[in-house]
Amino acid sequence: MEHGSVARDTWSLVLAGGDGTRLRELTALLAGAPIPKQYCRITGDRSMLEATLARIAPLGPAERTLVIVNRDHLELASAQLRGVPPENVLVQPCNRDTGPGILWSLLALERRCPGAHVAMFPSDHYVANDAAFRACVRRAAHLVEQHPDKLVLLGIEPDHPAPGYGYVVPSGPQLPGETGPAFHVATFREKPDRALARRILRRGALWNSLVMVFRAARALELVARVRPEAYRALAAAGVDPEAVERHYASGTPWNFSSDFLAHVPNEMVVVRAEDTGWSDWGTRQSIERTFASLKQVPPWQAGASNAPRRSRRAEPPLDARGRLPSP
Repeated sequence: MEHGSVARDTWSLVLAGGDGTRLRELTALLAGAPIPKQYCRITGDRSMLEATLARIAPLGPAERTLVIVNRDHLELASAQLRGVPPENVLVQPCNRDTGPGILWSLLALERRCPGAHVAMFPSDHYVANDAAFRACVRRAAHLVEQHPDKLVLLGIEPDHPAPGYGYVVPSGPQLPGETGPAFHVATFREKPDRALARRILRRGALWNSLVMVFRAARALELVARVRPEAYRALAAAGVDPEAVERHYASGTPWNFSSDFLAHVPNEMVVVRAEDTGWSDWGTRQSIERTFASLKQVPPWQAGASNAPRRSRRAEPPLDARGRLPSP
Protein backbone atom coordinates (compact mmCIF):
# COMPACT_ATOMS: atom_id res chain seq x y z
CA MET A 1 0.00 0.00 0.00
CA GLU A 2 1.28 3.45 -0.88
CA HIS A 3 1.92 6.14 1.67
CA GLY A 4 0.38 9.57 1.17
CA SER A 5 1.60 12.82 -0.28
CA VAL A 6 4.94 14.42 0.36
CA ALA A 7 5.36 17.25 2.91
CA ARG A 8 2.90 20.13 2.72
CA ASP A 9 5.62 22.61 1.75
CA THR A 10 6.63 20.53 -1.30
CA TRP A 11 5.49 21.70 -4.72
CA SER A 12 5.58 19.69 -7.93
CA LEU A 13 7.20 21.38 -10.94
CA VAL A 14 6.42 19.73 -14.27
CA LEU A 15 8.71 20.60 -17.18
CA ALA A 16 6.76 20.76 -20.45
CA GLY A 17 8.75 23.35 -22.40
CA GLY A 18 10.68 21.09 -24.77
CA ASP A 19 10.22 21.28 -28.54
CA GLY A 20 10.77 17.55 -29.15
CA THR A 21 12.52 18.12 -32.46
CA ARG A 22 14.05 14.63 -32.62
CA LEU A 23 10.62 12.96 -32.63
CA ARG A 24 8.70 15.27 -34.94
CA GLU A 25 8.46 12.66 -37.69
CA LEU A 26 7.01 10.15 -35.24
CA THR A 27 4.54 12.54 -33.60
CA ALA A 28 3.40 13.65 -37.05
CA LEU A 29 2.53 10.01 -37.80
CA LEU A 30 0.59 9.63 -34.56
CA ALA A 31 -1.02 13.05 -34.15
CA GLY A 32 -1.27 14.31 -37.71
CA ALA A 33 1.11 17.17 -36.95
CA PRO A 34 4.72 17.35 -35.68
CA ILE A 35 3.81 18.29 -32.10
CA PRO A 36 6.21 18.09 -29.11
CA LYS A 37 6.22 14.55 -27.75
CA GLN A 38 4.93 15.52 -24.30
CA TYR A 39 1.58 16.48 -25.88
CA CYS A 40 1.35 13.33 -27.99
CA ARG A 41 -0.44 10.10 -27.13
CA ILE A 42 2.29 7.55 -27.92
CA THR A 43 0.76 4.74 -25.91
CA GLY A 44 -2.60 4.49 -24.19
CA ASP A 45 -5.28 7.17 -24.06
CA ARG A 46 -3.22 9.93 -22.43
CA SER A 47 -0.46 12.15 -23.65
CA MET A 48 2.90 11.95 -21.89
CA LEU A 49 2.10 15.21 -20.08
CA GLU A 50 -1.29 13.91 -18.95
CA ALA A 51 0.32 10.65 -17.81
CA THR A 52 2.92 12.62 -15.82
CA LEU A 53 0.25 14.71 -14.10
CA ALA A 54 -1.75 11.59 -13.23
CA ARG A 55 1.40 9.82 -11.95
CA ILE A 56 2.35 12.60 -9.54
CA ALA A 57 -1.19 13.53 -8.43
CA PRO A 58 -1.03 11.34 -5.27
CA LEU A 59 2.10 13.24 -4.17
CA GLY A 60 0.30 16.55 -3.72
CA PRO A 61 -2.77 18.55 -4.79
CA ALA A 62 -3.12 20.46 -8.05
CA GLU A 63 -2.91 23.68 -6.03
CA ARG A 64 0.77 22.85 -5.38
CA THR A 65 1.54 21.77 -8.96
CA LEU A 66 3.29 24.13 -11.37
CA VAL A 67 3.70 23.42 -15.08
CA ILE A 68 6.02 25.38 -17.33
CA VAL A 69 5.17 25.54 -21.04
CA ASN A 70 6.23 27.58 -24.06
CA ARG A 71 4.01 30.37 -25.30
CA ASP A 72 3.79 28.89 -28.78
CA HIS A 73 2.59 25.59 -27.28
CA LEU A 74 -0.02 27.12 -24.97
CA GLU A 75 -3.01 26.43 -27.21
CA LEU A 76 -1.90 22.82 -27.54
CA ALA A 77 -1.21 22.48 -23.81
CA SER A 78 -4.34 24.16 -22.45
CA ALA A 79 -6.69 21.27 -23.13
CA GLN A 80 -4.32 18.93 -21.28
CA LEU A 81 -3.93 21.22 -18.25
CA ARG A 82 -7.57 21.66 -17.28
CA GLY A 83 -6.90 20.14 -13.86
CA VAL A 84 -4.11 22.65 -13.09
CA PRO A 85 -5.09 26.08 -11.71
CA PRO A 86 -4.49 28.72 -14.43
CA GLU A 87 -2.18 30.69 -12.13
CA ASN A 88 0.03 27.58 -11.82
CA VAL A 89 0.71 27.40 -15.57
CA LEU A 90 3.96 29.29 -16.14
CA VAL A 91 4.27 30.45 -19.75
CA GLN A 92 7.82 31.20 -20.87
CA PRO A 93 8.32 33.30 -24.03
CA CYS A 94 10.17 30.49 -25.83
CA ASN A 95 12.32 27.43 -25.26
CA ARG A 96 15.92 28.39 -24.34
CA ASP A 97 16.89 24.90 -23.13
CA THR A 98 16.16 23.58 -19.64
CA GLY A 99 18.26 26.05 -17.65
CA PRO A 100 16.31 29.31 -18.10
CA GLY A 101 12.94 27.58 -17.78
CA ILE A 102 13.81 25.86 -14.51
CA LEU A 103 15.48 28.97 -13.10
CA TRP A 104 12.51 31.15 -14.02
CA SER A 105 10.10 28.63 -12.46
CA LEU A 106 12.09 28.42 -9.21
CA LEU A 107 12.25 32.21 -8.92
CA ALA A 108 8.48 32.41 -9.40
CA LEU A 109 7.87 29.71 -6.78
CA GLU A 110 10.20 31.26 -4.22
CA ARG A 111 8.37 34.59 -4.60
CA ARG A 112 5.04 32.86 -4.11
CA CYS A 113 6.04 30.45 -1.33
CA PRO A 114 9.37 31.31 0.33
CA GLY A 115 11.14 28.26 1.70
CA ALA A 116 9.25 25.80 -0.49
CA HIS A 117 10.60 22.38 -1.39
CA VAL A 118 10.33 21.32 -5.03
CA ALA A 119 9.84 17.93 -6.67
CA MET A 120 10.75 18.37 -10.35
CA PHE A 121 9.45 16.13 -13.15
CA PRO A 122 10.15 16.09 -16.88
CA SER A 123 6.90 15.41 -18.74
CA ASP A 124 8.36 13.40 -21.63
CA HIS A 125 9.56 10.22 -19.89
CA TYR A 126 7.91 6.80 -19.73
CA VAL A 127 7.38 5.07 -16.38
CA ALA A 128 5.96 1.55 -16.18
CA ASN A 129 5.43 1.38 -12.39
CA ASP A 130 3.90 4.59 -11.10
CA ALA A 131 3.66 3.40 -7.49
CA ALA A 132 7.37 2.45 -7.37
CA PHE A 133 8.22 5.80 -8.96
CA ARG A 134 6.27 7.71 -6.32
CA ALA A 135 7.93 5.69 -3.56
CA CYS A 136 11.33 6.82 -4.88
CA VAL A 137 10.18 10.44 -4.96
CA ARG A 138 9.02 10.17 -1.35
CA ARG A 139 12.43 8.77 -0.39
CA ALA A 140 14.07 11.72 -2.13
CA ALA A 141 11.78 14.15 -0.29
CA HIS A 142 12.69 12.49 3.01
CA LEU A 143 16.39 12.89 2.19
CA VAL A 144 15.93 16.62 1.58
CA GLU A 145 14.31 16.91 5.00
CA GLN A 146 17.35 15.13 6.50
CA HIS A 147 19.90 16.99 4.33
CA PRO A 148 18.30 20.37 3.48
CA ASP A 149 21.33 21.69 1.58
CA LYS A 150 21.41 18.78 -0.87
CA LEU A 151 19.83 18.43 -4.30
CA VAL A 152 18.47 14.88 -4.50
CA LEU A 153 18.31 13.17 -7.88
CA LEU A 154 16.66 9.91 -8.92
CA GLY A 155 19.25 7.75 -10.69
CA ILE A 156 18.16 4.93 -12.99
CA GLU A 157 20.01 1.61 -13.23
CA PRO A 158 21.30 1.50 -16.86
CA ASP A 159 20.67 -1.52 -19.03
CA HIS A 160 23.04 -0.43 -21.81
CA PRO A 161 25.80 2.20 -22.31
CA ALA A 162 23.66 4.89 -23.97
CA PRO A 163 25.85 7.80 -25.17
CA GLY A 164 22.92 10.22 -25.34
CA TYR A 165 22.09 10.11 -21.62
CA GLY A 166 23.47 11.90 -18.59
CA TYR A 167 25.24 9.79 -15.94
CA VAL A 168 25.86 10.30 -12.25
CA VAL A 169 28.58 8.30 -10.51
CA PRO A 170 27.83 7.48 -6.84
CA SER A 171 30.52 8.11 -4.25
CA GLY A 172 31.36 6.09 -1.16
CA PRO A 173 29.10 3.79 0.86
CA GLN A 174 25.34 4.05 1.03
CA LEU A 175 24.08 6.89 3.22
CA PRO A 176 23.32 5.45 6.67
CA GLY A 177 19.80 5.14 7.95
CA GLU A 178 18.08 5.21 4.55
CA THR A 179 15.38 2.76 3.51
CA GLY A 180 16.86 2.35 0.01
CA PRO A 181 20.13 2.91 -1.84
CA ALA A 182 21.21 6.57 -1.65
CA PHE A 183 24.71 7.94 -2.15
CA HIS A 184 26.77 11.07 -2.37
CA VAL A 185 27.90 11.93 -5.90
CA ALA A 186 31.45 11.65 -7.21
CA THR A 187 31.01 12.97 -10.74
CA PHE A 188 28.30 13.95 -13.18
CA ARG A 189 28.77 13.18 -16.89
CA GLU A 190 26.42 14.48 -19.56
CA LYS A 191 26.23 12.50 -22.82
CA PRO A 192 29.60 10.70 -22.75
CA ASP A 193 30.77 8.72 -25.76
CA ARG A 194 30.04 4.99 -25.70
CA ALA A 195 33.53 4.02 -24.50
CA LEU A 196 33.37 6.40 -21.55
CA ALA A 197 29.81 5.29 -20.80
CA ARG A 198 31.06 1.69 -20.52
CA ARG A 199 33.86 2.73 -18.16
CA ILE A 200 31.67 4.70 -15.80
CA LEU A 201 29.05 1.94 -15.80
CA ARG A 202 31.73 -0.27 -14.27
CA ARG A 203 31.96 2.32 -11.48
CA GLY A 204 28.24 1.97 -10.75
CA ALA A 205 27.05 5.00 -12.75
CA LEU A 206 23.32 5.65 -12.94
CA TRP A 207 21.31 7.49 -15.57
CA ASN A 208 20.26 11.05 -14.79
CA SER A 209 16.45 11.10 -14.82
CA LEU A 210 16.30 14.85 -14.01
CA VAL A 211 13.63 13.92 -11.47
CA MET A 212 14.82 15.85 -8.43
CA VAL A 213 13.75 17.09 -5.01
CA PHE A 214 15.35 20.10 -3.31
CA ARG A 215 14.70 23.36 -1.52
CA ALA A 216 14.04 26.05 -4.12
CA ALA A 217 16.14 28.59 -2.21
CA ARG A 218 19.13 26.23 -2.08
CA ALA A 219 18.96 25.50 -5.82
CA LEU A 220 18.73 29.23 -6.55
CA GLU A 221 21.74 29.89 -4.32
CA LEU A 222 23.78 27.33 -6.29
CA VAL A 223 22.61 28.60 -9.68
CA ALA A 224 23.64 32.10 -8.63
CA ARG A 225 27.10 30.70 -7.91
CA VAL A 226 27.49 28.67 -11.12
CA ARG A 227 25.51 30.82 -13.60
CA PRO A 228 25.69 34.30 -12.03
CA GLU A 229 24.80 36.31 -15.12
CA ALA A 230 21.74 34.23 -15.96
CA TYR A 231 20.60 34.32 -12.34
CA ARG A 232 21.01 38.10 -11.99
CA ALA A 233 19.18 38.80 -15.24
CA LEU A 234 16.11 36.67 -14.50
CA ALA A 235 16.02 37.63 -10.82
CA ALA A 236 16.11 41.32 -11.82
CA ALA A 237 13.37 40.77 -14.41
CA GLY A 238 11.06 39.58 -11.64
CA VAL A 239 7.42 39.74 -12.73
CA ASP A 240 8.01 42.36 -15.45
CA PRO A 241 6.87 40.64 -18.67
CA GLU A 242 8.89 42.95 -20.90
CA ALA A 243 12.08 42.32 -18.94
CA VAL A 244 11.52 38.55 -19.09
CA GLU A 245 10.84 38.85 -22.82
CA ARG A 246 14.10 40.74 -23.36
CA HIS A 247 16.09 38.16 -21.43
CA TYR A 248 14.64 35.25 -23.37
CA ALA A 249 15.27 37.08 -26.63
CA SER A 250 18.92 37.87 -25.94
CA GLY A 251 20.08 35.50 -23.18
CA THR A 252 22.31 32.51 -23.86
CA PRO A 253 20.56 29.11 -23.77
CA TRP A 254 21.96 26.74 -21.15
CA ASN A 255 21.25 23.24 -19.98
CA PHE A 256 20.33 22.53 -16.36
CA SER A 257 22.23 19.22 -16.36
CA SER A 258 25.45 19.91 -18.28
CA ASP A 259 25.78 23.62 -17.43
CA PHE A 260 24.71 23.44 -13.80
CA LEU A 261 24.42 20.00 -12.18
CA ALA A 262 27.73 18.85 -13.66
CA HIS A 263 29.41 21.69 -11.73
CA VAL A 264 27.91 20.90 -8.30
CA PRO A 265 28.31 17.12 -7.76
CA ASN A 266 29.33 17.70 -4.13
CA GLU A 267 25.97 19.33 -3.49
CA MET A 268 24.00 16.32 -4.73
CA VAL A 269 22.70 13.01 -3.45
CA VAL A 270 21.52 10.28 -5.80
CA VAL A 271 18.75 7.81 -4.96
CA ARG A 272 18.84 4.60 -6.95
CA ALA A 273 15.32 4.39 -8.37
CA GLU A 274 14.50 0.71 -8.59
CA ASP A 275 11.65 -1.13 -10.32
CA THR A 276 10.17 1.98 -11.95
CA GLY A 277 10.46 0.87 -15.57
CA TRP A 278 11.72 4.35 -16.47
CA SER A 279 12.76 5.26 -20.00
CA ASP A 280 13.79 8.57 -21.56
CA TRP A 281 11.75 8.55 -24.76
CA GLY A 282 14.12 10.88 -26.57
CA THR A 283 14.49 8.78 -29.72
CA ARG A 284 12.37 6.36 -31.70
CA GLN A 285 14.88 3.64 -30.78
CA SER A 286 14.37 4.18 -27.04
CA ILE A 287 10.59 4.06 -27.48
CA GLU A 288 10.77 0.87 -29.54
CA ARG A 289 13.07 -0.65 -26.91
CA THR A 290 10.35 -0.06 -24.30
CA PHE A 291 7.63 -1.55 -26.52
CA ALA A 292 9.85 -4.60 -27.08
CA SER A 293 10.32 -5.04 -23.32
CA LEU A 294 6.53 -4.92 -22.92
CA LYS A 295 6.13 -7.44 -25.77
CA GLN A 296 4.00 -4.92 -27.63
CA VAL A 297 4.13 -3.69 -31.20
CA PRO A 298 4.50 0.08 -31.63
CA PRO A 299 1.40 1.54 -33.32
CA TRP A 300 3.47 2.83 -36.25
CA GLN A 301 4.74 -0.71 -36.92
CA ALA A 302 1.54 -2.63 -36.27
CA GLY A 303 0.25 -2.44 -39.82
CA ALA A 304 3.48 -3.76 -41.34
CA SER A 305 4.38 -6.36 -38.70
CA ASN A 306 3.38 -9.98 -38.42
CA ALA A 307 4.12 -9.92 -34.69
CA PRO A 308 1.10 -10.47 -32.43
CA ARG A 309 -0.59 -7.27 -31.39
CA ARG A 310 -1.58 -6.58 -27.84
CA SER A 311 -5.29 -6.86 -27.26
CA ARG A 312 -7.00 -3.51 -27.07
CA ARG A 313 -9.96 -1.68 -28.51
CA ALA A 314 -9.53 0.19 -31.79
CA GLU A 315 -8.68 3.83 -31.20
CA PRO A 316 -9.05 6.72 -33.68
CA PRO A 317 -6.03 8.90 -34.51
CA LEU A 318 -5.38 12.08 -32.57
CA ASP A 319 -6.15 15.47 -34.00
CA ALA A 320 -3.40 18.09 -34.52
CA ARG A 321 -3.58 19.03 -30.86
CA GLY A 322 -2.79 15.52 -29.69
CA ARG A 323 -6.36 14.86 -28.55
CA LEU A 324 -9.03 12.38 -29.55
CA PRO A 325 -11.38 13.92 -32.13
CA SER A 326 -14.88 14.86 -31.00
CA PRO A 327 -17.60 12.28 -31.70
